[in-house]
Formats: sequence, structure tokens, C-alpha cells
Amino acid sequence: MKIGVTGASGKLGHIVVKKLKERTSAENIVALVRVPEKASDLGVETRVFDYDKPESLAPALQGVDYLLLISGNKVGMRTRQHTNVINAAKQAGIKWIVYTSLLHVDKSSLNLAEEHRDTEAALKASGIAYTLLRNGWYTENYTGSVKGAVAAGALVGCAANGKIASAARADYAEAAAAVLTGKGNEGKIYELSGDEAYTLADLAAEISKQTGKNIPYNNLSETGYVELLMKKGLPEGLASSIAGWDAGASRNDLFDDTKQLSALIGRPTTPLSKMVAKALAG
Repeated sequence: MKIGVTGASGKLGHIVVKKLKERTSAENIVALVRVPEKASDLGVETRVFDYDKPESLAPALQGVDYLLLISGNKVGMRTRQHTNVINAAKQAGIKWIVYTSLLHVDKSSLNLAEEHRDTEAALKASGIAYTLLRNGWYTENYTGSVKGAVAAGALVGCAANGKIASAARADYAEAAAAVLTGKGNEGKIYELSGDEAYTLADLAAEISKQTGKNIPYNNLSETGYVELLMKKGLPEGLASSIAGWDAGASRNDLFDDTKQLSALIGRPTTPLSKMVAKALAG
């Protein structure tokens, strides 16, 4: 049974392939990537796979039984890209697609949600068996700012007291590998999130604890946060998106307490404290 992994050279896909190799033979895994050289360290078969070249996708999927469709990273282009992959999967006779969607996408206010909803609808209309991994936020999305917060003397955002149930990227990758190699997952929708939720004030407190410095959380308005990010050199569109995600967090768009992720991986999700320590050491 061959498992294809799209975006296998990306941050999530790379880890998924490594986790799959712990559960099945490398001969059963196909890394589907735009640039094969970037996946040369994975030790599995690689095939050129570009979401934007639909005519090449079905041939690249020949012989693949199960497909992990990792959502593309080009916001605004993903509905078209994902539809290209789903159509190619139909042509190639793929038996099952596992898709990395967004936490509570059916009610999320995040600007990322629409394309995920479109993709879920396309999967449901495709006639191919599917499973939805509705991934919550990566803890790395916030811990990437840890050193900057220490340097600036404060953590800044506009998430107010919203609860964020994030998990490490490796936790989500392990869940994908578990689903792809497990039984009884077809047709399931998994809302995946970290075991313990935190606010950005909690994150600031953890940074303070580990550094021995007073690093407060300064909560701005969404507009004020956009302006600050632009002053730091971010393009207006990206600044607006980042602030919008924080605003979504303030509405608990990033919160879930069902612990489906830890149930899938058979262990607790990686704690915030460990991720902060890793960010400080990196």
C-alpha cells in the first residue's frame, strides 16, 4: 500500500514522512514535491508534484493508494491548487485522501477558513474516501516571536484573553502518520489541538519565568497591531493577516478542549514550556 505525501519538503510534510517511516516501510512512501532535491534526505521515493501544473499531477500519482494532501502555503490560491490535486487523484484512482484542514473550519472567522471549506466541499463531492485533519495552530507560530519579545522587553499582540490550544508541528505530523497507517479512519473528521490552552499573557509569563526577566504581554487593538507590524517592515497584507489571526484567537477560534490530537498520537501534546525552552535555546 503506497502512501503519497504532498508538500513533503515543507516543514510539516518533512516530519510526516519521518513519522511514517517509524510505522511502515520506506518503500511504501512517496514524497511528492516541487523540488526533489529538497527531499533527498528523507530516504524515500520522490516525484515532482506541483499544484500549479495540473496536467502533471495524475501521472505523478500513479501507483499511489492513499494520499495525504497537505494544504498549500499560497493563501488565495489554495482552492484552485487543491482542486487540481483532487481531480488528479480521481484520474489516478486514489482510494483515500487525508487532508490537513483548519480547526473548527465550519465556524471559524479566520481568513484562512474559506479555502479550507472550499477544499472540504470538493473532497466530499469527489466520491473519494476522505478524512479531515482539522489542525489547530502550531505553537511555533507564537514561539517564533519569543526571542524578539525578550529583546523588546514585551510580547505584543491583539489576542486579548483568547484561549489558544496550539500544539507542536511534530504533534500534528505524528497524528497524520497515525491516521494514514491506522484503521477505521475513513470518513472521520478530527478537530486537532493541544491538550492545554493558554493566553498570550500566559505565554509572556512563561517567557518571563524561563528568562528571569519581566516580559509583559501588551495587548493592542487590531488596527494598532497592524500599524506596529508595518513599522517593523512587514507588508500591509501580511501585517493585516497576522493581526487578524490574533483577533480570531481573541474570539477563541484557536481553542478546542476535546484532546483528539493526544488521543490519536497516544501521548500528551508537547507542552508550551518545552516549546518556549526550545525557542530560547535555538
